Amino acid sequence: MSTVALLKTSSYDRTMQLFGGIWFMLLALCVAIKIGSSGNDSWPSLLSSFCLATFYVLVALLIITRSPAKAQAEGLLPRIAAFVGSYLPWTIGFFGKTDQSLPNLASTACILIGMIMMLVTIRHLGRSFSLVPQARSVVQTGPYRWIKHPLYFAEEIVIVGVVLQYLTPVTVMVLLLHIGVQVCRILYEEDLLRRNCPEYSSYEASRWRLIPYVW
Repeated sequence: MSTVALLKTSSYDRTMQLFGGIWFMLLALCVAIKIGSSGNDSWPSLLSSFCLATFYVLVALLIITRSPAKAQAEGLLPRIAAFVGSYLPWTIGFFGKTDQSLPNLASTACILIGMIMMLVTIRHLGRSFSLVPQARSVVQTGPYRWIKHPLYFAEEIVIVGVVLQYLTPVTVMVLLLHIGVQVCRILYEEDLLRRNCPEYSSYEASRWRLIPYVW
């Protein structure tokens, strides 16, 4: 079986679904273990870690329960972009964590805001959540009335929160790289929706991608 044919199989999709769910559950477990072994950490540090573990569990559940796609982006590049965009930024958690109160409190605020935005978005998105660019339906309610990719925006806010917990020049570089990859994912996803959902063209003409009046 060719690589392209393999990527289109339902077994491949289920495998990636399982892998994604396990990956984020393991990340949540790692953070929980750190919390349990960090008796001397300040409460802002523990709070930010708890919020991050909760976010990991939420993402794992979303990945495991997502519905089958109507169509998927062709080729390896969209999948590479999805893989890097989905998993690269969470390696930040393996760097040394700061104990300073202000960055941890700012991190907690970012993670909570991002999670709330994600939950609100998911309420309107339903099970049309995916990592690889996929076409299911064109959602136009909730935050999708104003921007086309509120879930990416919410995720970026959470990642900024994670970077604040592990703030170094390297983690800032990971953040910048991730933003570039996310832009590629957005463009791949929009192209796929144009080709598979006729109503998307009229929808995208009147919406901003991420930040109103900016992009």
